[in-house]
Amino acid sequence: MGWFFLYICTMEKEHQIFGIRAIIEAIQAGATVDKVYIQKEASSELMKDLMKVMKRGNINFSYVPVEKLNRLTPNNHQGAVATISPISFFDLETLINTVVENGKKPLFLILDQISDARNFGAIIRTAECTGVNGIIVQKAGSAPVNGDTVKTSAGAVFNIPICKVEHIKDAIFLLQASGIKTVAATEKTDQNIYDISLNEPVAIIMGSEDRGVNPSVLKIVDEKAKLPMFGTIGSLNVSVACGAFLYEAVRQRS
Repeated sequence: MGWFFLYICTMEKEHQIFGIRAIIEAIQAGATVDKVYIQKEASSELMKDLMKVMKRGNINFSYVPVEKLNRLTPNNHQGAVATISPISFFDLETLINTVVENGKKPLFLILDQISDARNFGAIIRTAECTGVNGIIVQKAGSAPVNGDTVKTSAGAVFNIPICKVEHIKDAIFLLQASGIKTVAATEKTDQNIYDISLNEPVAIIMGSEDRGVNPSVLKIVDEKAKLPMFGTIGSLNVSVACGAFLYEAVRQRS
């Protein structure tokens, strides 16, 4: 296990690119750039070139203060630092077809802009343990696959297919067209998770930490379900709630 521990500890640095020109070249070379952090108010000509390349490649980026960049790397970053994913992402349509053709009863998990890397990692770990066939995330607004993700997932991130899509709604439409029921976890329903069927091809949708499943997504799902709550606090941590949903699926399928 020593090599794995070393990999986790060094992964952040090994999968970082700093400097505008280096990031441009990485994107143009087809590297799996997970996210680019751009210094606020940076406006050089080279930075404009980077913005054009990112937009053409639909690369996820965000503006951050220079202090954030300085924490990411002590090197001369020129106002830009990129993270490179340690995994390759799967094509959703290909994955769906593979799972269906293998005769499996599909169980997919959709994460609607969950942004915390540790929550993401914990969910990946539970998903791997419960036999989820694939996890679907949106390119924009989702947590990166970084050292925190890998460590919290206990390495499960390398064992389960993860798909990045442009829009969650398009993924839902594709799943529905493939005969896979979509179920959103939300408190905005009277239906209890224990009263709906998960013993069929299904995709469970978990929402972001702050606002839950997007209202526009809730409009197109097949079913909505909630967990019973008996305390004074109105919600669970998303990774805990996800575990409850997935293990209910396991129970029904056993």
